[in-house]
Amino acid sequence: MNRLFLLTMFGSFLFVSCGKEKSNTDQDFSTPTATEKTAEAESYDPKRGLGKYSTIELGASLDGPMAEKGLKVAEVKCTSCHKSTDEKLVGPGWKGVTERRTPQWIMNFITNPDPMIDKDPELQAQLELCMIRMPNQGLTDDEARSILEYMRQNDGVK
Repeated sequence: MNRLFLLTMFGSFLFVSCGKEKSNTDQDFSTPTATEKTAEAESYDPKRGLGKYSTIELGASLDGPMAEKGLKVAEVKCTSCHKSTDEKLVGPGWKGVTERRTPQWIMNFITNPDPMIDKDPELQAQLELCMIRMPNQGLTDDEARSILEYMRQNDGVK
């Protein structure tokens, strides 16, 4: 009988303690307002994306050792979802990506995917096709630049 009473009291305590805490304000500041969303969308640069890279200097010819390093990083962090062809796996294929996108856009996206997916209309359309958001792989600047060089090699830069 005592066990039943203790179990009932414990259950009641959990029910009461897990309830939602009341706040003094009815406003929810966690989601942007329509005005904030419009301002963010207007400030988005589809040639650059969002992130710390505003310009990326590329050589006229390929940096072979950097591309080799990029391939090794891509094999660990990218090729389970992306093919080097134009064929979709989980995510889109990489063929032609360096011809369609600027180097800074690529670098910003592979190092900062979530905010870009939230703001880039083309990425949102791609998300509807792929049905899975690209995860942030935590790439270093050096790894990201190496992957970009591998993508250039994949697109025929010599």
